[in-house]
Amino acid sequence: MGEAKRRKQLGLMPTVLPFEAQLHTDGTVSFVRGPDDARQRRLIEDALTLTQAFGAGWEGEYRGVQVLSGGYRGNRLATAEDVQAIPVPPLRRVTGELVLGKNAADVDGVALEVEGGAVRLRDQRHSLDGERWEAFPTLRDPQRIMRLLEDHPAFGLQGDLIGQFTAEGWAQGRIDITPDPPEDLLEALEDVTRLWHGATPEQWADIHRETLDDPEAEVPQARRTTFELRRAAPLQSPLSEVFAIRRDAEFFPTEHQTYTLDGETWHAYDNPGAVAEEGNLMPELAEFFDMNMVPVTVYADGRVEWQEDDIPAEHAERIREDLRESTGAGNAEAWAEWTTRMFTETFAEELDVPEGQVLPAPVAVRLDLPADALTDDSPLAQTFIESEVTFDGQQWRDLYDEEVPEELSAFAAGQQEN
Repeated sequence: MGEAKRRKQLGLMPTVLPFEAQLHTDGTVSFVRGPDDARQRRLIEDALTLTQAFGAGWEGEYRGVQVLSGGYRGNRLATAEDVQAIPVPPLRRVTGELVLGKNAADVDGVALEVEGGAVRLRDQRHSLDGERWEAFPTLRDPQRIMRLLEDHPAFGLQGDLIGQFTAEGWAQGRIDITPDPPEDLLEALEDVTRLWHGATPEQWADIHRETLDDPEAEVPQARRTTFELRRAAPLQSPLSEVFAIRRDAEFFPTEHQTYTLDGETWHAYDNPGAVAEEGNLMPELAEFFDMNMVPVTVYADGRVEWQEDDIPAEHAERIREDLRESTGAGNAEAWAEWTTRMFTETFAEELDVPEGQVLPAPVAVRLDLPADALTDDSPLAQTFIESEVTFDGQQWRDLYDEEVPEELSAFAAGQQEN
C-alpha cells in the first residue's frame, strides 16, 4: 500500500473516473453521472458517439440478440418487415470508467482508446419505459444459435450499399480516403482504418506480419485497404463478415489490400510478388476498378439520356428520377447548387469563388454509372462519377484534365487579383 500511495503522489498511478451515460436514438450521448471536468466528459462522450451503434445499428443489434437468446417467440423471420415488427427499447445506459494514464491495451475488458487514456465499458442496459432496465442475456448454446440462424432467413439480409472507399493509412498516422465518404461517416471510417491497420506502432507491425504470415517481414510505410460500407442489417448475425459497426453503418474490409515499403512501390498482400508503381494499379486491382460503366448524360432542363439498351427498360424511369433528384436537373437553382459543389470539389484549391457569387452552370453533365448499380435500389448519388461537362451543348470539357475549364477561368485562383 505504501508503494501504491507513493506512485499516486508522484502522478504515476492512473486516474479512474466512473460514469453512467445514456445513449439516445438520435446518436447523442448525455450523462446520468460522470466527471465534473468538461474535457473529461467530452472524452467519454466522443468515444461513445464514435464507436457505439445508433439508429438502425442499435435496432439490428438488439433484435439479433433477442432472437438468438430465445427472447423472440413469434413467427419465422424472412423479410425486413418481419424483423421490424420486433419492438426495440429506445433507452440505453452504459456504465464504465475513464482511465487516464493507461493505454486501452493495458485496461481489462472492453476499452476504447482516447487522448491520454481509455474509456472502459463495463455494463449496458436498455429499457422500453425508463423504469425497468435489462441487460442482454448471455448466449451460451452454439447449437441452439445455429438452429435459430437456420430457422430465420432474415439473418441473411443485408443493409443498403453505401459505397466502397479506399483508405490509405501511413505509419505516422495520416489517413487519406478516396472517394470522399459521406461526411457523417468520415471520422468513423478513419477510426475503423486505424483499428484494421493497427492503432499503435506495435499493432501496425504485428498485423502486417500476421497478414503476410511472415514474422520477420519489414514494416511498411503505408497500407491501403478498400472497405465496403453498408447500412446496418435488419438482424445482426454472428456469422456476418462485418469488421465494425459504427452508428448505423457496417464496415467490411475487402480482399483488395496493399502495402508499400518505400512509399512508391505497392505490393498486394495476397500476391507480394506483384508490383505496381505509384499511380498504376497492379493487375488484381486494375480488374477491380475497371468496372463495367454506363455513360449517362443529364441536362439542366431535366432530360436524362443514354444509349439504347444500356439500361434495362424496367429500371429506366426510376434511374431518371433518381438522377434528377441527385443533380437538381429540371430545377435551375438546385442544378446550379449541385454543379457548383461538383466544380469546387473537383478543382478544390484551383477555384476561388467570392462569397455571394456562383459559378456558371453547364447545360449538361456526363456521368459514369456502374452497371451493377443499375438494378440496385440504393441511391445512385453514392456510385456515379462525373466525367465531362458542356456549357454550350457542343464543346465538352473533361473533368479529369489538370486545367480548370476555360468557362470557369474567371474564378481560377489568383485571377481576381489580376
